[in-house]
Amino acid sequence: MPGATEDTIPALVNSFMMIIFSEIGDKTFLIAAILAMRHPRLTVFAGAFGALLVMSALSAGMGHILPTLIPKRWTQVAAAGLFLVFGAKMILEARAMKSGNAKIQEEMREAEEEIEGDDAGHDGTGAVAANGAAIPLEEMEEGGGRAHKRTLSQGAAKGWGEGARNFCSFFLGPVFVQAFILTFLGEWGDRSQIATIALGAAHNVYLVTAGTVLGHSMCTALAVIGGRYVSTKISVKHVTFGGAVLFLIFGVIYLYEAFAMDMDHNIPEHQ
Repeated sequence: MPGATEDTIPALVNSFMMIIFSEIGDKTFLIAAILAMRHPRLTVFAGAFGALLVMSALSAGMGHILPTLIPKRWTQVAAAGLFLVFGAKMILEARAMKSGNAKIQEEMREAEEEIEGDDAGHDGTGAVAANGAAIPLEEMEEGGGRAHKRTLSQGAAKGWGEGARNFCSFFLGPVFVQAFILTFLGEWGDRSQIATIALGAAHNVYLVTAGTVLGHSMCTALAVIGGRYVSTKISVKHVTFGGAVLFLIFGVIYLYEAFAMDMDHNIPEHQ
């Protein structure tokens, strides 16, 4: 069984590279870039990076728990399956992209809509529809009692959340809280989070956390410094192809390690 020293470099490199190829040009990358154009960069970086730090620790911790519930070999097989599926899916996504910038322009529009919807819902100038789009206050007033009724029913459910957000905004600032919340929600259930869970099941949880945090710090710094400019110069199609190759390599490696563990387990011991 390999020791902690042998596991150090693969865990750090795999988690770092996975984040780099997954996050550059992603929605959370663009959210940080747009917010940094409107607010102080350091505050936006702190909020976005804080959310990614928490997400990395939670995801790696979830992966660390898996081997205690199911055999290590099966966690390796599951990780291999996830990476192979992600790799194949990314190849299909890259082939479907007509140009390198078409996808990132779509992601940019979605990121701007999320920020505008969050601003409208929080400052009282509108509300957020079920699809995430912002509804201006004028349209809500035109809707009359129906809109008022919907707002009241939603307000009761969001009261505690808004109270917690206002409390945190008082101490940390509204820009920090907005960057934190939008980044955290954008990452939840994302491909990079699931991949981090898989890596946490296959490697040392602290090393995976360190690698993902390092990758997130570089991506977030790039986003707040010049993310919008960078997004117009990079080809998301090529980045997606590169990420697909990386994920497929991960899948093959972890599948090989799973079968190697099974073979070692079945080898009889000799006197």
